[in-house]
Amino acid sequence: MLLRFFEVAGEIRRAISVIKKRSSGHERTIRELQICAPDGIQVGKSLTEFHGVLTGVPQFTGSMGNLFSSRDEIAE
Repeated sequence: MLLRFFEVAGEIRRAISVIKKRSSGHERTIRELQICAPDGIQVGKSLTEFHGVLTGVPQFTGSMGNLFSSRDEIAE
């Protein structure tokens, strides 16, 4: 499991990547991670519109549709 911070629109966010799961194939995506009360941990959609998140130099190439819209809900 790899956790990483990245920046979007002047806000620091978290990303997570889990390489291996027990009961299925390898997971190769990087997803946004949100930890907040009272919901706890939420994992978002794949960050397909970012490049360089793991290297520490992320570049945004798309829309905000796959990111959490606020601390309490997932963007549709």
